[in-house]
Amino acid sequence: MASWIDDITTDNPVWLTRMDGHMGLANSLALKLAGINTLSEDPIGGAIMRSSHGEPTGLLIDAAMKLILPCIPEVSVDERREALLRASNLALTRGVTTVVDFGRYFPGASVEHSWEDLSDVYQWADSLEKMKIRVCLFFPMETWSRLLDLVKTAGRTLSNWIYLGGIKAFADGSLGSNSALFHEPYVDEPRNYGLEVMDFESLFNMTAASDKVGLQVAIHAIGDRANDMVLDMYESVISTNGKRDRRFRVEHAQHLLPGTAVRFGEQQIFASVQPDHLLDDADSATKKLGIDRAMRGSYLFRSLLASNAQLALGSDWPVVNINPLGSIRTAMKRVPPGWENPWIPAECLSLNEALIAHTISAARACFLDNKLGSLAPGKFADFVVLSTSSWDGLAVEGSASVEATYVAGTRAYPLEFTG
Repeated sequence: MASWIDDITTDNPVWLTRMDGHMGLANSLALKLAGINTLSEDPIGGAIMRSSHGEPTGLLIDAAMKLILPCIPEVSVDERREALLRASNLALTRGVTTVVDFGRYFPGASVEHSWEDLSDVYQWADSLEKMKIRVCLFFPMETWSRLLDLVKTAGRTLSNWIYLGGIKAFADGSLGSNSALFHEPYVDEPRNYGLEVMDFESLFNMTAASDKVGLQVAIHAIGDRANDMVLDMYESVISTNGKRDRRFRVEHAQHLLPGTAVRFGEQQIFASVQPDHLLDDADSATKKLGIDRAMRGSYLFRSLLASNAQLALGSDWPVVNINPLGSIRTAMKRVPPGWENPWIPAECLSLNEALIAHTISAARACFLDNKLGSLAPGKFADFVVLSTSSWDGLAVEGSASVEATYVAGTRAYPLEFTG
């Protein structure tokens, strides 16, 4: 694999990441600088892909990326601050006023990044009145005690712009990287069932400890086995720590076995799902899982709602574009590019269901439904003005766009300029 790029990167170490952040490709020079060779061992939760002779190919999956990431220069504070301002402006053009940010935290990445961004970027912007959208921040699970200390001293609301959400962990990888964890192997890799990115015992212990002190928990799970594993763990934690309004989250919940959607409902777990992922996954899921498995358990929006599960829809930006109008249409239509018919049409949502899942349910999923998610007395007046006055028009591709976005009753996009 490294040979793909060696010829054009002879003199420079190069590291290319896949769009989902679960896999990357290093050229031979980068592997050498990082000390990755035939003697290197796979870290827990990761894999160094190798040739038939045991030589690293350059592909590093999930936690194996930590072997090379320390060699890569850090993005400067100024660049990160500028990125926040540009990202906020883009979000406003799409009608987004609040985001849940899991930070620069992915398998193999430093747990310090999320904390650095809180102090160096978000609190900097807040102190200078540069915040344009609200953020609900989640931090790496390994740092749960640090978050608890901050909540104790500052509360969960740092300002009208910054909220402390909870902690996040990874149960598995991604479908695109063949590291999502399944009960059955990948069709295109018969010996591969995916990766358990975090040791289950450690994941359980940290989940139980953080939940016991009242922190909200969100765990990434894509494959059917990973989802079952997380639901088993949540059930055990609830039994141990007692019932309360904890709003456990499963991020993605993309592939489920028959009956698993019912478990989401029984346990009142929030399935935090991103409809636009199915536009990319429809073809690849069939190739990787086989048509029967893919059709039986992928993106079960309707099944989750029918089971009284909590469904919160979002984008997973920057893995896919931030575009709620497009995401709403995807949840309703489920027609991937190049397809004429919906993928698993029985799982399509109505317009009203998709709107609710993108608004009040998404706010409820991070304990902000008393402030956001609907227009009601006492809440922030966050709303958008669309180019159509027809609900039918909203559901038709290209027929509706965001004309204006209001944050707390003030127009934030487009800005008015007085001369």
